[in-house]
Amino acid sequence: MAEFGNPEVIEESVDILLIGGGMACCGTAFELPRWIEASGKDITVRLVDKAAMDRSGAVAQGLSAINTYIGPEQDPADYARMVSNDLMGITRDDLAYDLGRHVDESVHLFEEWGLPIWKLDENGERFDGSKGMTSLKDGGKPVRSGKWQIMINGESYKWIVAEAAKKALGIENISERVFIVKLINDKNDPSRIAGAVGFSTRDNKVIVYTAKAILLAAGGCVNIFRPRSVGEGTGRAWYPVWNAGSTYSMAAEAGAELTLMENRFVPTRFKDGYGPVGAWFLLFKSKATNAYGEAYMEKNKAMLDDYPPYGAAAVPASCLRNHLMLKEMKDGNGPIWMDTVTALANLRETLSPREVKHLEAEAWEDFLDMCVGQCGIWVGENIEPEKKNSELMPTEPYLLGSHSGCCGIWTSGPTDVGAPTTETEPGVPDHLPQGWNWGYRGMTTVNGLFTAGDGVGASGHKFSSGSHAEGRMCAKSMLKYVLDNADYKPELDTSVEDLVAAVIKPAKTFLEHKDYSTAIDVNPNYITPKMLQFRLQKIMDEYVAGVATYYNTNAEMMQVAGEKIDMLKEDAEKMRAKDLHELLRAWENYHRIITAEAHLKHIEFRQESRYPGFYYRTDKNFVDEENWHCFVNSIYDKKTQKFTCFKRAHVDLVDKSKLFK
Repeated sequence: MAEFGNPEVIEESVDILLIGGGMACCGTAFELPRWIEASGKDITVRLVDKAAMDRSGAVAQGLSAINTYIGPEQDPADYARMVSNDLMGITRDDLAYDLGRHVDESVHLFEEWGLPIWKLDENGERFDGSKGMTSLKDGGKPVRSGKWQIMINGESYKWIVAEAAKKALGIENISERVFIVKLINDKNDPSRIAGAVGFSTRDNKVIVYTAKAILLAAGGCVNIFRPRSVGEGTGRAWYPVWNAGSTYSMAAEAGAELTLMENRFVPTRFKDGYGPVGAWFLLFKSKATNAYGEAYMEKNKAMLDDYPPYGAAAVPASCLRNHLMLKEMKDGNGPIWMDTVTALANLRETLSPREVKHLEAEAWEDFLDMCVGQCGIWVGENIEPEKKNSELMPTEPYLLGSHSGCCGIWTSGPTDVGAPTTETEPGVPDHLPQGWNWGYRGMTTVNGLFTAGDGVGASGHKFSSGSHAEGRMCAKSMLKYVLDNADYKPELDTSVEDLVAAVIKPAKTFLEHKDYSTAIDVNPNYITPKMLQFRLQKIMDEYVAGVATYYNTNAEMMQVAGEKIDMLKEDAEKMRAKDLHELLRAWENYHRIITAEAHLKHIEFRQESRYPGFYYRTDKNFVDEENWHCFVNSIYDKKTQKFTCFKRAHVDLVDKSKLFK
């Protein structure tokens, strides 16, 4: 039995390595085997998940709606327009359109696998998924809570999707409770990926993988900003708390180009529990008000005129809706309320008694499906939604690429939608590809490294179904890459010994210095992962537009943040790990620091406030369409540990004027 700090070392070679266990990797795991079988080749695949696939990723607790379903009556081009407008005009239309024309097939698969989806009968009356009505694929009409959203009974959503993935790929090809911490480039070609290294969070083992192609889909980033829930509420967050920026940081260290890392999402959610609001706004038609019952979206509507054309759309961008709410809070007109009482009263006037009873139950089930902690708050505060309104609050910022955010990795898109093939902005490093397509759908600027879901930048609003669909698309392109490079034999650019030493360094630091003091957590020779994370969160919260400053920052504040992050990176080398759990936390912090720095450097580089309501540069408090209607991208040099930011030109591939007619 290996002792802590001296782990068993396992080396494994596969053709395709999948990192992650969320919706994207489940899509790839389901799709790959049938294409491998069709190829007639012996292709080996390994899926490695930090957690357990049944409850891994952003859908872990379940969902009450699928937020991206196009349906036969809608146009993928309209979907691409919506994505663009919600993200203030700067997205990749090629990626959004491509997703829009593929996503419905994933939703049809979910229903085929057993996911209950709400339906409308021939009279237009709503029924939940237990009624077993005509499937979507065969013409069933979903209950839409919004233009793109459909209602489901989704507590077991992730279980259902994971089961299909595991059955298709085979349990023997899946490793759970293994945390990948570094990607490894090829010894003979630094522009190519060759492998990865990680460790078991249950057994004292370090695993080194070599692979011809890798899918990196380990989610977005949570907990780089100090959360609103502290003290006894520590650990509560809206997005999955285990998302540590591993996708962005490991890709950056491998040399992949990042895009729009200045973008962040600050969702408005039910206070303290972070409970979802979508069903209340879209299905229940509830309104948000200030303390005096005034609907601030109507009261402050003129503020939208400051941000043409995005404020003129039928549905203003998410950040602008926050912008109007923050005006009320800053003016002292809080708290902000979700008017559940009026919404439910209005529904009683138009729905049948059966539908009313069902919707009142859904008011609770919406939380039970996806955020059970909010139910605890309702119970603890004696809230019955038909009798008492609930408070809303903007959360701390999150970095993600599949929800109402679009930061991530610059990826190759489809070839058939007219995307640019050259670059018109100066300053793009010579070694990076021109245009938006370089051969394999979903591949990053590192050959053989693919991404999906939260990893794909400049293409938000994929949500769960879109992440699954992107994973399925990557399955085909990854297999094609492997078949096209059949003679490639990956060689790691770092020795196994050095990789293992790097992985277990926090454990060695602890073992070397633990006897220096009598109190295990008080030691001048190391810092605990928990304390280092508190420092990172404090820096980001106070200097990089967190809740402490009402999401405000400026160049001077960011300069201070940069100096403090540089010192934090030095101290991170002295993080300790007293057990496997702390080793996990230590490596999550390494990933969070690089992701946080990328976020900082991108906001510094973009000389405007592109997302008012999500962040404000008080020294550049405007949207500059003339000079900054572009992508801000970056690459990271892992030797110097520095980011280089540059512009890439934005091009509209679908007509956006339809949004504003």
